[in-house]
Amino acid sequence: QVQLVESGGGSVQAGGSLKLSCTASGFSYGYIFSNCGLGWYRQAPGKESDLVASITTAGATQYADSVKDRFTISQDNAKNLVYLQMNNLKPEDTAMYYCAVSSGPSWKTLEPDEYSYWGQGTQVTVSS
Repeated sequence: QVQLVESGGGSVQAGGSLKLSCTASGFSYGYIFSNCGLGWYRQAPGKESDLVASITTAGATQYADSVKDRFTISQDNAKNLVYLQMNNLKPEDTAMYYCAVSSGPSWKTLEPDEYSYWGQGTQVTVSS
Protein backbone atom coordinates (compact mmCIF):
# COMPACT_ATOMS: atom_id res chain seq x y z
CA GLN A 1 0.00 0.00 0.00
CA VAL A 2 1.44 3.30 -1.07
CA GLN A 3 2.03 5.76 1.72
CA LEU A 4 3.32 9.32 1.71
CA VAL A 5 4.32 10.87 5.01
CA GLU A 6 5.16 14.54 5.35
CA SER A 7 7.29 15.97 8.11
CA GLY A 8 9.15 19.13 8.99
CA GLY A 9 6.24 21.46 9.56
CA GLY A 10 6.02 23.70 12.59
CA SER A 11 5.69 27.24 13.85
CA VAL A 12 8.18 29.91 12.88
CA GLN A 13 8.38 33.66 12.85
CA ALA A 14 8.24 35.62 9.65
CA GLY A 15 11.56 35.53 7.87
CA GLY A 16 12.37 32.07 9.17
CA SER A 17 12.91 28.83 7.29
CA LEU A 18 11.54 25.31 7.30
CA LYS A 19 12.33 22.25 5.24
CA LEU A 20 9.48 19.87 4.59
CA SER A 21 10.13 16.24 3.73
CA CYS A 22 7.87 13.68 2.15
CA THR A 23 8.79 10.02 2.40
CA ALA A 24 7.23 7.63 -0.08
CA SER A 25 6.90 3.91 0.59
CA GLY A 26 4.89 0.85 -0.37
CA PHE A 27 5.25 1.14 -4.11
CA SER A 28 4.90 -2.02 -6.14
CA TYR A 29 7.80 -3.68 -7.88
CA GLY A 30 8.77 -1.77 -10.98
CA TYR A 31 7.56 1.58 -9.71
CA ILE A 32 10.37 4.01 -10.25
CA PHE A 33 10.08 6.96 -7.93
CA SER A 34 12.59 8.98 -9.89
CA ASN A 35 10.38 8.78 -12.99
CA CYS A 36 7.33 10.27 -11.34
CA GLY A 37 5.91 13.72 -11.09
CA LEU A 38 6.10 15.24 -7.61
CA GLY A 39 4.25 18.15 -6.12
CA TRP A 40 3.64 20.15 -3.00
CA TYR A 41 0.26 21.74 -2.38
CA ARG A 42 -1.06 23.82 0.49
CA GLN A 43 -4.43 24.65 1.89
CA ALA A 44 -5.14 27.47 4.27
CA PRO A 45 -8.31 27.47 6.41
CA GLY A 46 -11.32 28.46 4.35
CA LYS A 47 -9.37 28.46 1.11
CA GLU A 48 -8.89 26.08 -1.77
CA SER A 49 -5.80 23.96 -2.17
CA ASP A 50 -3.12 25.57 -4.32
CA LEU A 51 -0.04 24.27 -6.03
CA VAL A 52 3.12 25.42 -4.30
CA ALA A 53 5.77 23.66 -6.36
CA SER A 54 6.12 20.70 -8.66
CA ILE A 55 8.82 18.81 -10.51
CA THR A 56 8.41 16.68 -13.60
CA THR A 57 10.17 13.50 -14.62
CA ALA A 58 12.55 15.61 -16.67
CA GLY A 59 13.37 17.73 -13.65
CA ALA A 60 11.45 20.80 -14.76
CA THR A 61 10.14 22.77 -11.81
CA GLN A 62 7.21 25.11 -11.42
CA TYR A 63 6.41 27.38 -8.53
CA ALA A 64 3.49 29.50 -7.48
CA ASP A 65 4.28 33.15 -8.07
CA SER A 66 3.92 33.82 -4.36
CA VAL A 67 6.77 31.48 -3.44
CA LYS A 68 9.22 31.98 -6.31
CA ASP A 69 12.74 32.75 -5.14
CA ARG A 70 11.80 31.64 -1.62
CA PHE A 71 10.87 27.96 -1.94
CA THR A 72 12.77 25.12 -3.62
CA ILE A 73 11.50 21.66 -4.47
CA SER A 74 13.99 18.82 -4.72
CA GLN A 75 14.12 15.06 -4.51
CA ASP A 76 16.37 12.26 -3.29
CA ASN A 77 15.53 9.31 -5.51
CA ALA A 78 17.71 6.89 -3.57
CA LYS A 79 15.57 7.50 -0.50
CA ASN A 80 12.22 8.11 -2.17
CA LEU A 81 12.12 11.57 -0.65
CA VAL A 82 10.84 14.87 -1.93
CA TYR A 83 11.68 18.09 -0.13
CA LEU A 84 10.37 21.61 0.02
CA GLN A 85 12.87 24.14 1.33
CA MET A 86 11.03 27.25 2.47
CA ASN A 87 12.96 30.43 3.19
CA ASN A 88 11.88 33.92 4.17
CA LEU A 89 8.53 32.61 5.32
CA LYS A 90 5.60 34.98 5.51
CA PRO A 91 2.36 34.81 7.53
CA GLU A 92 0.47 34.16 4.31
CA ASP A 93 2.42 30.91 3.92
CA THR A 94 0.50 29.52 6.88
CA ALA A 95 -1.32 26.41 5.69
CA MET A 96 -1.41 22.64 5.71
CA TYR A 97 1.14 21.37 3.22
CA TYR A 98 0.62 18.17 1.26
CA CYS A 99 2.92 16.21 -1.00
CA ALA A 100 1.67 14.37 -4.05
CA VAL A 101 3.18 11.75 -6.35
CA SER A 102 2.02 10.53 -9.73
CA SER A 103 1.75 6.85 -10.62
CA GLY A 104 4.00 7.11 -13.64
CA PRO A 105 6.18 9.41 -15.72
CA SER A 106 5.09 13.00 -15.88
CA TRP A 107 6.46 15.27 -18.58
CA LYS A 108 4.34 18.26 -17.69
CA THR A 109 3.06 20.01 -14.63
CA LEU A 110 0.16 17.94 -13.37
CA GLU A 111 -3.29 18.96 -12.27
CA PRO A 112 -4.27 17.85 -8.76
CA ASP A 113 -6.47 15.02 -10.05
CA GLU A 114 -3.55 13.65 -12.03
CA TYR A 115 -1.61 12.78 -8.92
CA SER A 116 -2.29 9.29 -7.65
CA TYR A 117 -0.96 9.49 -4.14
CA TRP A 118 -1.26 12.12 -1.42
CA GLY A 119 0.12 12.51 2.04
CA GLN A 120 -1.82 13.47 5.15
CA GLY A 121 -0.23 16.88 5.40
CA THR A 122 2.02 18.81 7.74
CA GLN A 123 1.05 22.14 9.30
CA VAL A 124 3.13 25.26 8.74
CA THR A 125 2.34 28.31 10.85
CA VAL A 126 4.16 31.59 10.34
CA SER A 127 3.68 34.38 12.84
CA SER A 128 4.36 38.05 12.20
